[in-house]
Amino acid sequence: MPDAPDGSAKSASGSPKHTEPRPVTAYRNIILTGFMGTGKSTVGRILAHRLGMDHIDTDKMIERRHGPIPRIFKEQGEDGFREIERVIAKEISTDKGYVISTGGRFMLDPENVAVLRDANRIFCLVAGLEVVMERVMRRRSSRPMLAGDDPQARVKELLLERADGYAQFEAVSTDERPPSKVVEDIVSRL
Repeated sequence: MPDAPDGSAKSASGSPKHTEPRPVTAYRNIILTGFMGTGKSTVGRILAHRLGMDHIDTDKMIERRHGPIPRIFKEQGEDGFREIERVIAKEISTDKGYVISTGGRFMLDPENVAVLRDANRIFCLVAGLEVVMERVMRRRSSRPMLAGDDPQARVKELLLERADGYAQFEAVSTDERPPSKVVEDIVSRL
């Protein structure tokens, strides 16, 4: 494995590996999924720190390798972006000891679920429509799935479309809760 700039070992996904012992857990990784704006990246970073683990954000990995997500959607379309996600899923499937924050549709792809479900603990972060809208509108320009004149109608449509997929994972509410409380809720379930 290549070395990180600080000299620590890197995983196949390019994230630095901890050199100190990992927490004892029955799971290879903890994976956070859920709709955009539910707090996966923020909660993932805090959870990783709390557990002494490293954090992988799949959207950030994609951006480091391929450029901004809106540009990927423009140049390769959604299908091209989803194929990049599949490559990332296969790559991180061999890693161990991470908190992994995924993009909003990442774990709804059956191929990604097939390579990541076994031996990993998966939580789906959920929030109500009003909370999601407040959060996603802060960064609407970086969310290609919200392109168009009526982002709230699009969010409602996507939430309905994805409801069954998200329901396959253990839900953790982020509504009206600071990230630290969400993290404690997850830790209590491990």
